[in-house]
Amino acid sequence: MKDKKNKKNGQNKNNIIIGLIIVALLLIASLLAAIYFVNQNKEEEDKIAYTAFLKDIEDGLIEDIEMTAGSTTLKVKYIDREKEDDVEKIIVPNIQAFMEFVHQKVDSGITVPLNTEQSGFIVAIRNNLLSIISTALMIVIVVMVFKMQGLGEKGKIYDGVENKSNVTFDDVAGLQEEKQEMIEIVDFLKEPDRFLKMGAKIPKGILLCGKPGTGKTLIARAIAGEANVPFISMSGSEFIEMFAGLGASRVRKLFEKAKKLAPCIIFIDEIDAIGSRRTNASGAESENNQTLNQLLVEMDGFETNDTIIVLAATNRPEMLDKALLRPGRFDRQITIAPPDLRGREEILKIYSKEKKFSKEIDLKSIAEDTAGFTGAELANILNEAAIIATVNKHEEITRDDIEDAVKKVTVGLQKTSRIISDKDKKLTAYHEAGHAIVGKYLETIQDVKEISIIPRGVAGGYTMYKTNEDKFYISKTELEEKLISLLGGRAAEKLALDDISTGASNDLEVATKTARDMIIVYGMSDKIGPISLQVDDIRELEFYGTEIEDEIGKEIRNLLDIAYSRAIQILNANRDKLDAVANTLIEKETITEEEFDRFF
Repeated sequence: MKDKKNKKNGQNKNNIIIGLIIVALLLIASLLAAIYFVNQNKEEEDKIAYTAFLKDIEDGLIEDIEMTAGSTTLKVKYIDREKEDDVEKIIVPNIQAFMEFVHQKVDSGITVPLNTEQSGFIVAIRNNLLSIISTALMIVIVVMVFKMQGLGEKGKIYDGVENKSNVTFDDVAGLQEEKQEMIEIVDFLKEPDRFLKMGAKIPKGILLCGKPGTGKTLIARAIAGEANVPFISMSGSEFIEMFAGLGASRVRKLFEKAKKLAPCIIFIDEIDAIGSRRTNASGAESENNQTLNQLLVEMDGFETNDTIIVLAATNRPEMLDKALLRPGRFDRQITIAPPDLRGREEILKIYSKEKKFSKEIDLKSIAEDTAGFTGAELANILNEAAIIATVNKHEEITRDDIEDAVKKVTVGLQKTSRIISDKDKKLTAYHEAGHAIVGKYLETIQDVKEISIIPRGVAGGYTMYKTNEDKFYISKTELEEKLISLLGGRAAEKLALDDISTGASNDLEVATKTARDMIIVYGMSDKIGPISLQVDDIRELEFYGTEIEDEIGKEIRNLLDIAYSRAIQILNANRDKLDAVANTLIEKETITEEEFDRFF
């Protein structure tokens, strides 16, 4: 472990040294460039002196001219100079043109006292030293940049012995079926003959799909910990560099390395960085195309009995090229969804092992309140709760610490120091009261958990609902009532204050998208019918008629208008409760579930 750490520190030091050398070389190159431009300006002056020198030759004012082969500088002594060592240096822009000029003057009878010396090699180097150094520096900088860009091999190797991942399948919770798939892969790599005798062919590639934080990389790290075979881990972004061709080169070297280590697993995280759909573009897009093409060739180039399995992860499977997803490349696609209630409880148990909880903490209760949360989000909540408990100098993590952590992660950091005007406070109070009261009279909306007008994150206030049910399908009624609840805040502003504000911008954005999905994606319009109108190109909508876009717009507008009218209707019928909840919020700033229920 210590050797690995020392090795890593040594690599970091080497990278720092290389970086400093490149910076120093760039500074020297900049200095040489400055000298070059100064010399350019001096050349203009030299041209003037050279022109006068040629006229002096014609006028017979020159006593002696000394010229060294390979040099562009002449040592000139004038006749009327008193001191013998009084010599001027003249820069010759073009030696060939000067020699032609000398021959012409000699032919015409003018004596030119020119003496030449044959020691040109060292002098030529000396006179062209600036150009030589500049060229050498550029070559050194290019070579070192290529070295830093990683023409060498990249990718971390877990060899199952010395460099072993600490994660095992026991650390993966809430993904029983997915974990079983991975156990099969590990078994095949450990005992391939057992499967081959049965005539079974293991998939060449397995693609893990799912939203960020669901455990894709965790599963890969668990394989590294479980399999006693080499495991090469590399991110998709590591293939792409600023120099063309490096991506394809890295893909070739990766598979060459894997074949030498077979049986072996290759893991490519964020494969969409190199596996996105190919285009006809140039530049960076062309480099991506070359890298993807090389990956396709390599995955076709090895046989199943090579016992090399490519494991990849992405949260954007729709972006991947279709050629990458065909059988023979990524044969299996495993979608990893957010964990259910039991899965969340198991995840919380894993991440709570090293934390000190008070006896009142019930992990099942926390799991019930966090429906839809991913494993990474649950881990983040417990970590934030531990930080909050430490800051508050608690001996153990309390239920309040957990609640504060959930709010901090989902809504944002509480901003109690922000000064709010009475007008804004009143507007926020009525807005949040509107959401809560409208939701109270809608059957499918969850019960209110807390209402607050204390700013958190970018929100001026919030209304939290219980999330104690895992939902995999949503009915049309639920979506319609969601629209009503979302527009409850805007409706309360209009009803109580006879004005509206920008505070409902996010509500309107979510409501509009929900209504749009109901019509275009889910086919929930009675007028348009059960048709999915989700297309990549808007011109494809012409297949459904020339007026289809207008009809879609009218249906979306109709859903939102009905929802807004229903919200106004509920609040009008419960105006006394709206005023009471809003006034209590202005006074106390926060209302709990029990306090809210007392109004009803």
